[in-house]
Amino acid sequence: MSLPQPVPPSWKDLGKSSNDLLGKDYYFHGASLEVKTNTPSGVSFKTSGSRDAKTQAINGEIEAKWSDRKHGLTVTEAWTTSNILRTQVELENQIAKGLKLDLTTSLLPDKGAKAAVINAIYKQSGVHTRGALDLFKGPTFTADTVLGRDGFLIGAEAAYNVTEGNVTRYATAVGYSAPEYAITVHGLNNLNTFSASYYHRVNADVEAGAKAVYDSKSTHGGVALEVGVKTYLDNAAFLKAKINNAGVIALGYTQALRPGVKASFGLALDTQKLNDVSPVGPSHKVGLHLVFDS
Repeated sequence: MSLPQPVPPSWKDLGKSSNDLLGKDYYFHGASLEVKTNTPSGVSFKTSGSRDAKTQAINGEIEAKWSDRKHGLTVTEAWTTSNILRTQVELENQIAKGLKLDLTTSLLPDKGAKAAVINAIYKQSGVHTRGALDLFKGPTFTADTVLGRDGFLIGAEAAYNVTEGNVTRYATAVGYSAPEYAITVHGLNNLNTFSASYYHRVNADVEAGAKAVYDSKSTHGGVALEVGVKTYLDNAAFLKAKINNAGVIALGYTQALRPGVKASFGLALDTQKLNDVSPVGPSHKVGLHLVFDS
């Protein structure tokens, strides 16, 4: 009798290890700040703000989240400096074990723009499936499923326009995931774009990864390639570095200054334009990100 299979990752998390390694903790687009606090009543607040180095635009958001773990209920409210109001209501493991329902809405009062999406997620041994109905766009129904067994993963996604009665998007993916490494291949954008990613935990202190993307409809042609590495300097700091085939090198350094306080620094250099007279212009970028979590 075979052992129970673990719940596989969701469709959006296929290749997550590589994507996080190459995409997270590189703060070189300006300065940003994030403050998280929790109240004794179980309400958590998160306030974030950022200043774009290129446009000088300042954006911010305040978010409040309340959870009733006993009844599987979570309510999140957010308000941005663009005057967008967002609400999310989640209900988990109440109707059936492994089933999570949520309603996500947004409203822009100035323009009367609104959005509402109903999501359903079902997780069991060896299967992770999701469905989403966008009530105001289409309406469009999107579904994806990932099956997993003994580390092997296979998934598919499709979007269906209810009004027009046709499939507007489809994609598929295969992969293999082990504790020390993971490989994922995606066929996206109606199988017009293909990507392959690889992640390897070399040892307790070093991680490495790579990603290649080929778009058959791209006017540039060729394959976009990116490789990166992450190394833990000690228990409170790590350094990340990556380079792509366009010759752009990115560095990210994160340091825990004290419990609940973290600072991250980012730098991007275009090696083909090292003589750019502007140290922080279109070719080279620097940034800072601070997190306060009480």
